[in-house]
Amino acid sequence: MIFPIGDDQVKGGYTPWFSYSFILLNITVFLYKISLNIEGQYAFDYYFGAVPLEITHGRHLFTLVTSMFVHGGWGHIIGNMLFLWVFADNIEATVGNLKFLVFYLVGGIVAAYSHAYFNLESDIPMVGASGALSAVMGAYLVMFPTSRVKLLFIVFPFRISAWIFLGIWIVQQWSYGNASRASEVSDGVAWWAHIGGFAIGILFGVLFRITGHLKNVELELDNELEPEQA
Repeated sequence: MIFPIGDDQVKGGYTPWFSYSFILLNITVFLYKISLNIEGQYAFDYYFGAVPLEITHGRHLFTLVTSMFVHGGWGHIIGNMLFLWVFADNIEATVGNLKFLVFYLVGGIVAAYSHAYFNLESDIPMVGASGALSAVMGAYLVMFPTSRVKLLFIVFPFRISAWIFLGIWIVQQWSYGNASRASEVSDGVAWWAHIGGFAIGILFGVLFRITGHLKNVELELDNELEPEQA
């Protein structure tokens, strides 16, 4: 598996309080959930997760927000929090705290609706921050395409341009999403939440660009990512 573990950082800017707070909130909710017995964990997911059948009938709409902060297991939350840690702070540092908060929540809501639209009759709850994080990555692609993302493959770190990494990522999501529609068996991943979130993230990224948020932004290169001199 390949995981992002760092990137070039915005120099100065706003302190990304919401990015860090969301990480803490997600971890806190997850630790509480796993403290419950199995029946309690299932009930927790069904109450706070976004169930497409309920959403499309206008019920339990609060779960469009709460589902962003509930995760299924250790791998689920660790992976999502890594992406949140790497990609969200640059956006918040650039656009400001309150604008980032609105962007993140709207991105997650649109992602959940996208999943519900393609799974109208599903009574399986969708949980996780992946939809909102897909919006983050869509905006990041537009705002910081030349930023270098540090990836870890097993124990070997390497770097790659953000546009390459995120471009490959969304192509994978699109492929898996179309494959899931063609199959009658769910693989347990809300691919269309990822796609919908990424799309709205791109729109926000364009909006942030044309409103001048990137005018005075400067990326500070991570020294650990600098090539060695021969």
